[in-house]
Amino acid sequence: MGEFASKGMDEKYCSECGAIIKAKAEICPQCGVRQMPSPAAINLGHVAPNGKSRIAAALFAFFLGGFGIHKFYLGQIGLGIVYLIFCWTFIPAFVAFIEGVLFLTMSDETFNQKYGQS
Repeated sequence: MGEFASKGMDEKYCSECGAIIKAKAEICPQCGVRQMPSPAAINLGHVAPNGKSRIAAALFAFFLGGFGIHKFYLGQIGLGIVYLIFCWTFIPAFVAFIEGVLFLTMSDETFNQKYGQS
């Protein structure tokens, strides 16, 4: 068998083809597949693996939550439509305010578990 290449400290393995690439590479130069960020990068950037931000969701809930914009942002289209239908009652705005507070108080790990899937 051939020699196995070992990766350096600033390198990682491609999640698709297994080639050794730079640790900061977003796309593998060998196969062209986009690489998922490391868990450390997710925690530092406060961004879920699917690119959703807890802070952005909270801001959408506070300022546009009565129209369900935060629900559309998080991929909950059905609930977003319900918020739009009932926006004239101001009930969705009240609920969105509470959800905004919850987004701000929940940990990044909890947000990633609940809303981090694509």
